[in-house]
Amino acid sequence: MSQVFIEEKIFDKIDFTQNPLSKGEYEYCTFINCNLSYTDISDLKFLECEFSGCNLSLVKLAQTALKDIKFKNCKMLGLNFGDCNEFGFAVNFDTCILDRSSFVSMASSLKQRVKIKQTVFKNSQLHEVDFTECDLSSAVFDDCDLTGAIFKDTILEKADFRTAINYSIDPELNRIKKAKFSQSGIAGLLDKYDIEIDLVN
Repeated sequence: MSQVFIEEKIFDKIDFTQNPLSKGEYEYCTFINCNLSYTDISDLKFLECEFSGCNLSLVKLAQTALKDIKFKNCKMLGLNFGDCNEFGFAVNFDTCILDRSSFVSMASSLKQRVKIKQTVFKNSQLHEVDFTECDLSSAVFDDCDLTGAIFKDTILEKADFRTAINYSIDPELNRIKKAKFSQSGIAGLLDKYDIEIDLVN
């Protein structure tokens, strides 16, 4: 089956559930207000593309290459980024909803971590997102809601949680050296002890 190569194209208000993306490589493309929900973009390659106002919920990502990709104002429920091609994997999120998505590597038997160092999550909702065994070194969670997010054997060294809310991170189960937290967020590091913290001015 022939593969397409598409460069610097704008896809605007396209329903890809009716007209699936062609297999191939997309470079410097912009997707605006498109519907990709439930579609299969496995094995496709995206380089320095931007998705804005798109619905990508439950998209299949088996060996999908996402290199320097920006997601803005996107709905992204139930995605498994751990299925993506690990080579060059780099994504950033601005004002997105990623509830119940996962960054857990499907190659867990090889103890291979999903590396998302320096990833920026900005003004995003991350309810019940699974970051088990990820490398989130120097990642930034700027004004993010992490209700129910799972951190287990996660590398969080130098990660910035100062403006994040509703996270629960066990320091004994994760690597948090030099991670940044606000005073009001300290309770999220002590949840398992079931203690009350009264922050006084």
